[in-house]
Amino acid sequence: MIGIVMFIVALLMLMFGFPVAFTFGGVALIFGVIAEGPDMFAFMPFRIQSIMENVTLMAVPLFIFMGIVLQRTRLAEQLLEAMGKLFGRVRGGLAISTVLVGALLAASTGVVGASVVAMGLISLPVMLKYNYDKSLACGTICASGTLGQIIPPSIILIILGDVMGIPVGDLFQAAVMPGFILIGIYILYILVYSFLKPEAAPAFPIEDDGNTKTQMYTQAIIAIIPPLALILVVLGSIFAGIATPTESSALGGIGAILLATVYGQFSWKMLYQSAQETVKITAMVFAILLGATAFSMAFTYTGGDYIVEEILTNLPGGEIGFLILSMVAILILGFFIDFVEISFIIVPILAPVADSLGVAPLWFAILIAMNLQTSFLTPPFGFALFYLKGVSPPQVQTTDIYKGVIPFILMQVGVVVSILMFPEFYGLVD
Repeated sequence: MIGIVMFIVALLMLMFGFPVAFTFGGVALIFGVIAEGPDMFAFMPFRIQSIMENVTLMAVPLFIFMGIVLQRTRLAEQLLEAMGKLFGRVRGGLAISTVLVGALLAASTGVVGASVVAMGLISLPVMLKYNYDKSLACGTICASGTLGQIIPPSIILIILGDVMGIPVGDLFQAAVMPGFILIGIYILYILVYSFLKPEAAPAFPIEDDGNTKTQMYTQAIIAIIPPLALILVVLGSIFAGIATPTESSALGGIGAILLATVYGQFSWKMLYQSAQETVKITAMVFAILLGATAFSMAFTYTGGDYIVEEILTNLPGGEIGFLILSMVAILILGFFIDFVEISFIIVPILAPVADSLGVAPLWFAILIAMNLQTSFLTPPFGFALFYLKGVSPPQVQTTDIYKGVIPFILMQVGVVVSILMFPEFYGLVD
């Protein structure tokens, strides 16, 4: 039972706020030495070398770099202005435009923090000015900002592809349909909400600046073309089989620099700061990965994986029982720890059990990815909530944000259930 005790100790330390990488690495070292002695870690340098030479994981810093560079352009601002003009006259139109911009930012940058902050700074004050319900406005921005976790190129999907041994290109293709369905459900919810409560999401009069409708549509198309071009380069090259995800991430980085130049935001200082920020985030991800590698090694050597596999394979309901329990466990863990730790620690424990039960790997991976997206919205440690609160006007309370995200959390859980019940519809099983 040493492995199980080790797992519980690590979770408790995380909940008390200890650094993730050092928690996993430290707990593994202590329990591994107790169980097997220091010789257990003799092969650790070879595992570290394998991680550093992993071609798939090379896409992580490159996509992070792409997102940070785009964060420093006026991409989000121009998109929100264009979409606001198109949908502003519709009841709930500002919220709908926020969802659509969130989807475009997700497919072009994939950085949750950047998307939430940008829309919080630009869209939230406008919605509040026109008397939008604060909870609806906050919930829409938080949920739209997290779309980058399921819509490719997504860091979650890259990590899951490496952990589960699934081609990242296959994961990107499989995630497109659930992502679009989620966007559609968000928009449907906003339309129904604004129909039932017109005062909560009113249309607002757009000042006549002399532009015709044709000019307005032209301006919107011009604003949408740059991110769409980048999406076509990055995802189109993968789906067409022209480039691997790692190669397309390099194309994305070049495309982001070109867009920064087009928007007049390029400078050597900007490039240096973007590279520096990329190194910081990448170092954090890989430090967690190294700690998780040591933890999984110690967990396996102490027999914890056999105990977990025996428990999970004997659950009532077989395959479906295992999937339901796994999704509930990941959802609950998402309240307290973020997607990187869950991907590197929990998924390697669950994946062999899923394989032994005959669960299609692609189906299981998309279920996990959609579930992990929810972790950005769930209190008390949902990162999207913190990002939005940091840029909100004083009249927006934390309770407004928490109340606003609850319907969107339920919608995300509903999509997870639909993927669980109807995988054939999503093309995830044969």
